Amino acid sequence: MIKIVRTNSSNEDFVTLVDQLNNYLKVVDGDDHEFYHQFNGLDTLKYVVIAYLNDTPVGCGAFKKYTEKETEVKRMFTLPETRGMGIASKILKELEVWSKELNYKACILETGKSQVEAVQFYQKNKYTVIPNYGQYEGVTNSICFRKML
Repeated sequence: MIKIVRTNSSNEDFVTLVDQLNNYLKVVDGDDHEFYHQFNGLDTLKYVVIAYLNDTPVGCGAFKKYTEKETEVKRMFTLPETRGMGIASKILKELEVWSKELNYKACILETGKSQVEAVQFYQKNKYTVIPNYGQYEGVTNSICFRKML
């Protein structure tokens, strides 16, 4: 059974999952990893979701305020052995619901073009491509998305 829990970035299960995410991204992002990594500090994340499968943490996601109307989705990850089970979609949906509860109107996010599965995942979940924002403007390996809530 999958259980979704709201927490914050001090949660030890979240920290452990993010360590695994960072190790995965070092491989996928290659030489670009350090550039992206600088924007992924955990200290600013008050809104974190963790998915548990039979009481084992298997996935996570978070968001932070980007503008008065938008949150930015961060640190989306599921363990490789649990992919394809709908866990990431449950995490993302919970982040969207929580954002809406806090009166935000949209979620935005950035992912790397080399993360083909992530790009397909966000498109499947009704996110549309937008011009690169903020620190990602002019970064050719980034692709940014938005979903109205």
